[in-house]
Amino acid sequence: MDSQKKIGKNLRNARKQLDLKQSEVAKKAGISSNYYAMIERGEENPSWKVLEELFKVLRVKSSDILP
Repeated sequence: MDSQKKIGKNLRNARKQLDLKQSEVAKKAGISSNYYAMIERGEENPSWKVLEELFKVLRVKSSDILP
């Protein structure tokens, strides 16, 4: 599994632990729902700024998400 897919899988797991929908995470992070869904599927390579926002929304450390 490549890094993008691992990051997406870890983001999905963190989101589900908080019982949030993709659209809720995306809105709080200031990105579109489609873009967030693509990140979770490993189809997009988000910028560090976007990742930092996602970490805040999901209340995780980068070491919890990054491979």
